[in-house]
Amino acid sequence: MNGLMVLIPVALVLGGTGLAAFLWSLRAGQYDDLDGAAVRILRDDQSPSPPPPPRETPASRTAGRHRR
Repeated sequence: MNGLMVLIPVALVLGGTGLAAFLWSLRAGQYDDLDGAAVRILRDDQSPSPPPPPRETPASRTAGRHRR
């Protein structure tokens, strides 16, 4: 019986915390666009991104200075 005197308030506090977190996520707009990510992955990119410029290494910098 003494265990229930502790477990019932703990369960109520945890349930209230979960409910508060759910209501906060609703107000923050976490559930506004549920299908957007699923459809976005299926779309083709209209314009591919350009390749990154080649990186210059320290060896390639010093090799060009000493040539004549």
